[in-house]
Amino acid sequence: MIDYTSVLAGTIQAIPPSGIRKFFDLLSGMNDAISLGIGEPDYPTPYHIRDAGIWALEKGYTKYTPNAGLSDLRRAIQTYLKRRFDLNYAWDSQILVTVGGSEGIDLALRVMVEPGDEVIIPTPSFVCYAPLVSMARGVPVQVETKVENNFRLTAQELRAAITPKTKVLLLPYPNNPTGGIMGREELEAVAEVLQGTDIMVLSDEIYAELTYGRHHVSPANLPDLYERTIVVNGFSKAYSMTGWRLGYLCGPKEIIGQAIKLHQYGIMSAPTNSQYAAIEALNEGDNDIAVMREDYDGRRRYLLAGFRRLGLDCFEAEGAFYLFPCIRSTGLTSDEFCARFLQEQRVAVIPGSAFGPGGEGFVRACYAASMHDLSEALHRLEQFLADLKK
Repeated sequence: MIDYTSVLAGTIQAIPPSGIRKFFDLLSGMNDAISLGIGEPDYPTPYHIRDAGIWALEKGYTKYTPNAGLSDLRRAIQTYLKRRFDLNYAWDSQILVTVGGSEGIDLALRVMVEPGDEVIIPTPSFVCYAPLVSMARGVPVQVETKVENNFRLTAQELRAAITPKTKVLLLPYPNNPTGGIMGREELEAVAEVLQGTDIMVLSDEIYAELTYGRHHVSPANLPDLYERTIVVNGFSKAYSMTGWRLGYLCGPKEIIGQAIKLHQYGIMSAPTNSQYAAIEALNEGDNDIAVMREDYDGRRRYLLAGFRRLGLDCFEAEGAFYLFPCIRSTGLTSDEFCARFLQEQRVAVIPGSAFGPGGEGFVRACYAASMHDLSEALHRLEQFLADLKK
């Protein structure tokens, strides 16, 4: 018999399965369960965007596109980024269309990280970062952010984490799972720490359109960070296009040129009809974003008030579509809380421990769900917490 442990790369075997996936698997057999676990808009993709994808199929636009993406799409991304975030990128040398934002993160890490290089990752943060660093043969250096700092990376925390081996700082803001953001003042402090180094910044801005009360500021908006920043963004969250699998990578042409080369060999090009749909989204989708963001904001405030009413301390998220309530008062670990809440009340939330250091004692609840489901989830949570006290 083949010994598959000797066949498989040790790096992948050392990476644990996603802490999120476990709860999706448990949820799959529960028809009466409410899911606040999956990070996906409950809206369908707006019809005019779907129609553009259908149009592309009907026209027979089903062949490969240029490796970097359709020129019309890259021009639309250039215009959109300038119009919405005052970011300046050349469409023909600084923008690469990817298969979702996740491919963009993977490409950026693999073209910059060599064996032993360190990548600083503020946590709690999305589950893919550390494994992708490890698969690039880098070393993830996870820095625990604090709720008392609104889950922002401080200059002091960053300075303490930097070593001669530091290659990249990954900034996951607006943040999944905490909903924290980094403002201009905090980014200026980061810029000061990085001054005089060659450390690059990989900024995951997939939730850039989903901020509440404050406009998103990218590290690339700061002159002192622009030349060292690679921006990852996409269409999944802002336009409810998760299944279309389309994102993009922007940054210095020297970095993007190498990422295109890797994308060329591994992927060829992003899905063609998705690219045509994305052009429509960028050109005509501002109102869709506004409607969804306003709705999410109402749900955010409703769920936050509900958690606090039930006695759970909860940071007021400023971005994305998650709340990260503290459940330490229950005496349960994050895993225990989530497993029992799902089994006893049929509500799925994700343990904070899945998101790295600093996550234990919290759970992630996604409010991109209907008000009916949020209301029912709070009702079931009230019963669950009451049962724990018996």
